[in-house]
Amino acid sequence: MSKQRIIIIGATSAIAEHCARLWARSASNFVLVGRDRAKVERVADDLRVRSPQSSVETFTLDFLDVNAITNLAQQLGQAKMDIVLIAHGDLPVQSSCEQDLRLAQATLQINGVSPALFAEAFAMQLAKQEQGTLAVIGSVAGDRGRKANYVYGSAKGLVERYVQGLQHRFAFSGIKIVLIKPGPTATPMTAHLPATGLASVDSVARTIVKAIQAGRPEVYVPAKWWLIMRVVQHLPRWIFNKLNI
Repeated sequence: MSKQRIIIIGATSAIAEHCARLWARSASNFVLVGRDRAKVERVADDLRVRSPQSSVETFTLDFLDVNAITNLAQQLGQAKMDIVLIAHGDLPVQSSCEQDLRLAQATLQINGVSPALFAEAFAMQLAKQEQGTLAVIGSVAGDRGRKANYVYGSAKGLVERYVQGLQHRFAFSGIKIVLIKPGPTATPMTAHLPATGLASVDSVARTIVKAIQAGRPEVYVPAKWWLIMRVVQHLPRWIFNKLNI
C-alpha cells in the first residue's frame, strides 16, 4: 500500500505532534508546517528517528499572510493529499485580552481567522483531487460565550461555523471534513491553568487519529465534553449568568 501523505499545519502544537507520532507507526509522508523553524525541525527530527521509513518535509511561514497560505496550499496540492490537519492556536489569559486590544486582536486572528483561511485554501486543493480528509481543531470553548474565555472562545466559534459550512459544501463528495473539539488538555498552551481535570495529550491524540480515520464530522475529546457542553449550551440565561465559568 502507498504511504499516506499527511500535512500538519501547526505541527509544533503538542496535540499535533502526538498525532504525528501515532501516524508515524505506519510509514507516512509528512509535511510539517509551523511558525518557528527551530521548533518545526525538532518535531521533524523526532519523527525521522521514530519512523525512518517515513519522509518528512518542513515549511515555515507567517500564519496570517494570505499570500503565503495560498502559495503553500497550491504548492502542496500538486501532489495527492490524504490528510490535512489544522492544529494551531494560542490560549491567552482572558483578563489580559480585556486590557489589551492588540492581544485580543491577535487572539482572534490566530485562533479564528488563520485556521479558517488555511481550511479554505486546502479545501480548494482537495476539491481538485476530489478526495482526502480535512481536519480542524476547534475547542469546546466555542460552544457558548463565557466570561472565563470569551475572546478565545469566540475565535473557536468562528472556526466551528466555518467548518460546518465546509461540511455542507462537501456533503456529497469524496472529501471528509472533521471538526475536533478538545476540552482542556495538558499541553504547554494550558500551562497557566490548574492541572486538575486536564486530559492527557496522548489520549486526546489517539481519539483524534481514530476520528480522522473514520471521517467523523464532529468529535468531542474526551467524549464527556459532548454532554457537558450540551448542558452549558441549553442553560437558561438567568441560571447561566449566575455561574462563574
